[in-house]
Amino acid sequence: MIPLEDTAADILGKAQRGLGISDSQLAERAEIAPERVRRLRDGDFDDETIGAVAPILGLDASSLSKLAHNKWTPESVEAIAGLAQFNTIYDDMTVNAYLAWDPASRDAVAFDTGADCTPMLDRAKSENLTVKLILLTHAHPDHVADLARLQKATGAPVYISSRESASGAESFEEGKRFECGVLRIESRLTSGHSRGGMTYVVDGLARPIAVVGDSLFAASMGGGAVSYEDALRNNREKILPLPDETIVCPGHGPLTTVGKEKRENPFLAAS
Repeated sequence: MIPLEDTAADILGKAQRGLGISDSQLAERAEIAPERVRRLRDGDFDDETIGAVAPILGLDASSLSKLAHNKWTPESVEAIAGLAQFNTIYDDMTVNAYLAWDPASRDAVAFDTGADCTPMLDRAKSENLTVKLILLTHAHPDHVADLARLQKATGAPVYISSRESASGAESFEEGKRFECGVLRIESRLTSGHSRGGMTYVVDGLARPIAVVGDSLFAASMGGGAVSYEDALRNNREKILPLPDETIVCPGHGPLTTVGKEKRENPFLAAS
């Protein structure tokens, strides 16, 4: 299984940066010694300190504690016909891309490219798929690194949010719907990590799917580089209302479900 993208220390850092709260400010507001905050940031966790700082940062203490003590277990998502995940290496991290397809017509949609689209092209060939669309979650380099090759190999049109740009891609506004065989795809703007971060909600397979890019990870979320407030709000308003059984396909880390993230995502379970 692909490991979780973030540690508990990563989550503390994202929340502090997003809220603009320094270690000393966090210690003061939580009424604890600054050294205790520094120990958390260094990965030395105790539940009392987690319980003191989590409410200040809007985090769920129970979920954060599970993650800190290696007790946060990714949901086991059974494979469904018509969905494949690809995990490739980009610099010092890994990044995900996806194929979704109509099992009858074999028409497919590619979501992002990852660092190397070779595994995706190989899978399309072995499954006798025809890639009809390339939908981009956002334009960060790790997600579109092999776009030119994927587009050349498939001849498929590329689409991206109008708030971002990628070579050869056509822009569109939130709410645009795409179709590919039995697949019905709705676009939802989930900006915050990036200006035009787009989530694609896919219906037509055995379970609904949400390809979320870096908006949401198993046990975490993308950093709010553009707007931490928007990132949180969009996750809560546009992803969490989906059915609990919805398979969440993140840009990094393992697959998860909406229900799992509602219950145990430190950023979201407290809401």
